[in-house]
Amino acid sequence: MSTPRDTIFLIEPGFADPKLPGKLWFCPFCNQIEGVLASFPALKDAVEVRRVPFARPREAVIAALDEAHQGLPVLVFADASTAPPDALESDGRRFLNDTRRILEVLAERHGTPWPH
Repeated sequence: MSTPRDTIFLIEPGFADPKLPGKLWFCPFCNQIEGVLASFPALKDAVEVRRVPFARPREAVIAALDEAHQGLPVLVFADASTAPPDALESDGRRFLNDTRRILEVLAERHGTPWPH
């Protein structure tokens, strides 16, 4: 059996916003993480990447955290005891929802370059 991996939730790029029909959009914060994932393909083996629709409710995120924490991107730690001290908590699950901090943690844990 494989070891549980941390999970990154991202908004699927190229989504339509019902408030602004006729255009496709991307989340600039999620796209920063998408760029790192594209640049370092081995990360996809180290963490689970789940892309979810733009529209709320985001059921997969609610199932992982709760309804109040659907903002993306978010990194959910598979083992709460391994989360950094600044991680947030929801019902016993630890997570980060700051893009810069997510990228720092990916660099720390998985050896991706990070400008200091």
